[in-house]
Amino acid sequence: MPINLTKGQKVDLTKGNPGLKNIYVGLGWDVNAFDSGTDFDLDASAFLCGANGKCPTDKEFIFYGNLVHASESVKHMGDNLTGEGEGDDEQIQIDLTKIPADIEKIAFTVTIYDSDTRRQNFGQVSNAYIRIVDEATNTELIRYDLGEDFSIETAVVVGELYRNNGEWKFNAIGSGFQGGLAALCGHYGIEVA
Repeated sequence: MPINLTKGQKVDLTKGNPGLKNIYVGLGWDVNAFDSGTDFDLDASAFLCGANGKCPTDKEFIFYGNLVHASESVKHMGDNLTGEGEGDDEQIQIDLTKIPADIEKIAFTVTIYDSDTRRQNFGQVSNAYIRIVDEATNTELIRYDLGEDFSIETAVVVGELYRNNGEWKFNAIGSGFQGGLAALCGHYGIEVA
């Protein structure tokens, strides 16, 4: 039975699951009933951050344009352009044993592609969630449903994995940003062209 988190809640990941090595982070969402005339293309990303909360280089930004970190600790499983169907819309694989020592946390985010042009925001999205699954047993360990807290935001920091006394924990964040992916990149110290 997964642990269902609420916003701001923190939970141990590796302490209660000794030997946990390979997990995947599944992100899913539905688009509300009205039609904006264009598909919603939501994109999951991961920011690998040092102790200062920033990415050491732009190579620590894992997204549809940079699918695998050099350490092979984080792998994005590919872009879903419509979010159609049941289950996870995008997944990111994590090998906890390969995360570089200088990385203190991995933040998972979702942004709306081309939101300004398409006039889309998270107020038009429902049933968004993040879940962490033990890849070896396909067991869902943690789930965080974002609820309907958003209106005009175009980017959301969903949650983060972070190191704490040699163990990995998960923090359900659920904080929205305006300004889409560019705003998030600025927040995590990545320069955007």
